[in-house]
Amino acid sequence: MPGIEIELNPVSFITVGTIGPKGKREFFLQAGDETQIVSLTIEKEHARALGEAIREMLDGLAKRADRPLSRDDEVSRVNMDLREPVVSRFRVAQLGLGYDEDRDMVILVAQELVLASADEEETEEPIEDRLEEAQPGVARFWATRQQMRQLSQHAAQVIKQGRADPASNGRVLYYWT
Repeated sequence: MPGIEIELNPVSFITVGTIGPKGKREFFLQAGDETQIVSLTIEKEHARALGEAIREMLDGLAKRADRPLSRDDEVSRVNMDLREPVVSRFRVAQLGLGYDEDRDMVILVAQELVLASADEEETEEPIEDRLEEAQPGVARFWATRQQMRQLSQHAAQVIKQGRADPASNGRVLYYWT
């Protein structure tokens, strides 16, 4: 069964954001162009790793290219809020980044998390074969380096907006024996 394939080339906006109270936030990667808005469910660690990976990639490109990009691009100049409607197309398993030097564009590729359903678990077919048949969806978002720098900075801000001590995710902090 082929998965959905989405390509926004180029995006008008790209952002990460959350819905819900601290400790129960649901994270989204969202991008859009003039015709559609695409929202994908991500994990908090996806947002953190994506922000760091973008920063490292853009810093590396700036060092080796003759097209420097200022690290001082103000996120506040751009609306980085999630746009309505926030309806997730799929949950992301993994993210990847690439750079097209000729176009000076960054591509963000998101691959869908594919899980075996309860009905499929009862078959004798090996799970590897079943997952091979169930092709994951993929979304490709093409953005400028400036848009990606803003996404990186915004992702860091979104992560910081969580609880003061994220290690307390429902765990007992103090106990006596």
